[in-house]
Amino acid sequence: MKNATILSIALLPLALATAVPRSEKVDYTGYQGLRITLPENATGIEEQIEDIAAHILNPGQATHIDAVVAADKIDAIKALAPEVEVLVQDVGAAIAEEGDIVSAYAVPSESWFTAYHSYADHIQFLRDLQAGYPSNSEIITTGTSVQGRTLTGIHIWGSGGKGSKPAVLFHGTVHAREWITTMSTEYNAWQLLTKYNTDSAIKALVDKFDFYIIPIVNPDGFVYSQTTDRMWRKNRQTVGSSSCVGRDNNRNWSYKWEVTGGASTNPCSETYKGLAAGDAPENRGMMAHVNSLRDARGIRLYIDFHSYGQYILWPYGYDCNLVVPEDRALNALASAGQSAIRGVSGTSYTVGNSCRHLYATTGSGPDYVYGVGGAAYSYTIELRDKGNYGFILPASQIQPTVRETWAGVVAMLQRT
Repeated sequence: MKNATILSIALLPLALATAVPRSEKVDYTGYQGLRITLPENATGIEEQIEDIAAHILNPGQATHIDAVVAADKIDAIKALAPEVEVLVQDVGAAIAEEGDIVSAYAVPSESWFTAYHSYADHIQFLRDLQAGYPSNSEIITTGTSVQGRTLTGIHIWGSGGKGSKPAVLFHGTVHAREWITTMSTEYNAWQLLTKYNTDSAIKALVDKFDFYIIPIVNPDGFVYSQTTDRMWRKNRQTVGSSSCVGRDNNRNWSYKWEVTGGASTNPCSETYKGLAAGDAPENRGMMAHVNSLRDARGIRLYIDFHSYGQYILWPYGYDCNLVVPEDRALNALASAGQSAIRGVSGTSYTVGNSCRHLYATTGSGPDYVYGVGGAAYSYTIELRDKGNYGFILPASQIQPTVRETWAGVVAMLQRT
């Protein structure tokens, strides 16, 4: 399949994710991934396209919309915006190319990072990894999901004992369909523990910080993306006034949640912010954990791992005109990560303020951890790729992605 076709698939997730709850598995056979150029001076076109499309994949973009559209709705899209490029001919076929979810693995072996895995296996991976290094790690929980799943992570420490150093906090799988982020956060934990006694550079990092790594902070959405709708984005929280399901956990943090323009008040939108700041249980747990780290030894670095686009972005996302006093320092650290990633594989990342270089976001995790949690450095990292596969990154790209990302993370940690 050509790259353009694969890209469309990646875009599909947004629109369908807003649909009425489904018990049967969503079949994307025949759906197309489209890049729709917005006509100049058109009013209300975006809302009309959102009503027609199954998913909007890049909410907030000003010039074009990437969307997943059923075959019988394409003419309606073209009637609104004639300039349409087909990125993915058949989204269902593209998903089939992603590869199967694999249950067999060895822990703590790097073979884990050659395939995607079920939610239950991810939890077992963390427990097995921790069991191999009980003297400097523990399993932690940071609240529960809508459906009662525990947000499970691992705490790693070095000399001085647990809780004695400033915190480094990593979150993955905020958006359910971003499976590569689960693998990347786990790879960070695997490297920190398995190389502590053999790699002096890694030992120095573990001795300098307490690491708190939660690979799946949206467990309900992640499970749903594996069992029912591969393109699901949000959590699985219902809204009493709507048949649509889910809040965007990266628009629900209680910092600048009330600001307009960076999230949606429509329960069917991919960026639905919720009825109130922090009304998603996952976010209440994450905020409580951030606050506890702030009040203990403080937070030195926070990274919220996402896909796709290849960006390293810093706060604030809620106001594109706001330049924080630490902008140069944030830029310098991001640039160190950018250079390290490029040095491993040649992969090119863009660095910049999240609002000015991507789009406005309100109620986001990096803004909260920076503005309320007091983190010295706070980032969103959007992993591979730039759209050829998008959210449906093939299993063959897991190892290259996690390895280059780890190099970037190490470079940032060494300068933190």
